[in-house]
Amino acid sequence: MAHIIVVGNEKGGAGKSTVSMHVATAMSRMGHKVVCLDLDLRQKTLGRYIKNRQTFLTQKGLDLPMPDYHDLPDVDQATLEPGVNVYDHRLSMAVAGLEPESDFILIDCPGSHTRLSQVAHSLADTLITPLNDSFVDFDLLAHVDSDGEDITGPSVYSEMVWNARQLRSQAGLSPIDWIVVRNRMGAQAMVNKEKMERVIDKLSKRIGFRTSPGFNERVIFRELFPRGLTLLDLRDLGVKGLNISNVAARQELRELIRALNLPGVTPDF
Repeated sequence: MAHIIVVGNEKGGAGKSTVSMHVATAMSRMGHKVVCLDLDLRQKTLGRYIKNRQTFLTQKGLDLPMPDYHDLPDVDQATLEPGVNVYDHRLSMAVAGLEPESDFILIDCPGSHTRLSQVAHSLADTLITPLNDSFVDFDLLAHVDSDGEDITGPSVYSEMVWNARQLRSQAGLSPIDWIVVRNRMGAQAMVNKEKMERVIDKLSKRIGFRTSPGFNERVIFRELFPRGLTLLDLRDLGVKGLNISNVAARQELRELIRALNLPGVTPDF
């Protein structure tokens, strides 16, 4: 059975597609068979990223490792039994068809609550939730008091993850390994950053997730998207003498892959 990785939260701009592409490509480079699904059926940022890569490699005559990408299969609503949700069926068909030939299936969810996203979370062996390191984004996980110190209650997203865990437990499946990835962390030990660290630590113990540093804000990520490239491709393209920012970003990716602790995966890049 393929290991299913779901990248999700219910807020846009947190870096889900950047994390998805770099994780999927890193594992492909390590020899794993990785297939991606993009559940944002309108924007399809991850799908565009992978197609940009295929186009660029073809134009340049390059052969670099890359994940496969599949759209959800079309389903005729009239062929379904009464009460069966067409989106549930499309996703289950996709996963069932890809599992026998894949080591990992990575599912990128939209930055909003959808039926597809809800079902995907219940399929996750590993759940990655990218989060900008601010209280605006932390509100996705839980509500805090005006001082930013005490947690006053869970968010709707945390409740959705809890429901997904319950469904997996009822089905006899292994628990979800949930990792909150803290993107755009400030370099300085500011008061806000210290508060974030304390409250995330409290919440992780309460609702059961692990944390990992993610990616800092870097221009390179915006420059790579149109060509479908990742940090790991730069040397293959003949880029010599990587600047300090690019070297640091590569190390961030290595640390993220290590923190995910995926089965059979070691960050040997």
